[in-house]
Amino acid sequence: MPEQSPLVDTRNRPLRDLRISVTDKCNFRCRYCMPAEIFGPDFEFLPQHKLLSFEEIVRLTNIFASLGVQKIRITGGEPLMRRGLPVLIEMIKKVAGIHDIAMTTNGSLLVRHAQALKEAGLDRVTVSLDSLDNERFGTLNGRGYPVEAVLDGIRAAAEAGLGVKINMVVQRGVNDQDILPMAKYFREQGHTLRFIEFMDVGNSNGWKLDQVVPSSEIVRMIHQEMPLVPIEANYFGEVASRYRYEDGDQEIGLISSVTQAFCSTCTRARLSAEGKMYNCLFASAGEDLREPLRNGASDDEIRAQIQTIWSKRDERYSEERLDETPGLVKRPKVEMSHIGG
Repeated sequence: MPEQSPLVDTRNRPLRDLRISVTDKCNFRCRYCMPAEIFGPDFEFLPQHKLLSFEEIVRLTNIFASLGVQKIRITGGEPLMRRGLPVLIEMIKKVAGIHDIAMTTNGSLLVRHAQALKEAGLDRVTVSLDSLDNERFGTLNGRGYPVEAVLDGIRAAAEAGLGVKINMVVQRGVNDQDILPMAKYFREQGHTLRFIEFMDVGNSNGWKLDQVVPSSEIVRMIHQEMPLVPIEANYFGEVASRYRYEDGDQEIGLISSVTQAFCSTCTRARLSAEGKMYNCLFASAGEDLREPLRNGASDDEIRAQIQTIWSKRDERYSEERLDETPGLVKRPKVEMSHIGG
């Protein structure tokens, strides 16, 4: 295939990253993603036949790679609830042009899967953990899972040789008292902790602006106890602002989608569990790629469809939220459990 010009959207943002949701199911019921009163025992998740098969995921990954995608992140729901996930990782690892495969997980199932994931070719995991306080964490995850189950998963991932980062979603009046304990603990453990501003993802988390703890406030809080210095981004489109502890190499990151929008450098497309392509975490609708796949479309036809979707991309939701665009926050959005974080 002849070399193509880089695919860019209307704001000259290249397509470099693809986040693939492999399931809409999760064993947690975190309020900012899948509150239990909505995602209860009677909630109808996607039936198996509507999920993309591993072969379909890999075929799409090949097509996305031909358009410039270099990094893959496996998400959910909780991706480890999808059976045989190491098999998919091994298949993706063989795709030409893919240089990095990561996964976002709640960590509760990592103990039993970390070694197999590493052997299959997974490079890194990002583990979501919002508190080290057992009672508070049990309330936050909606199922009473203990902190130690996640910490065991983190240890298993590190021992298997996977890169490990921790994500903490901070909510004022909910878990902001855990900022310093989390920072101190993961500094000692040698893992990068990233603080995420509470976002209005999906339609069911009851988001309010006064629940957001700005990243600048988090930095000041930590800096008073453990001095920090800012450091440069690793690459164009990196979502986290990076800081290093003044007396060492250990880092923290801040993901500031609410107060310091980074839409202008967003290079990420998202593929939902049922095969829809979304151009933004806060999108209202996606473009169906599953039906063309299953109705006999060629790779070239699907490639052209993806090119059209991305080239028309104009989304900049977080910047518009900063501008206080009327009615924006209440606009219907895809649920995060469908497309990952």
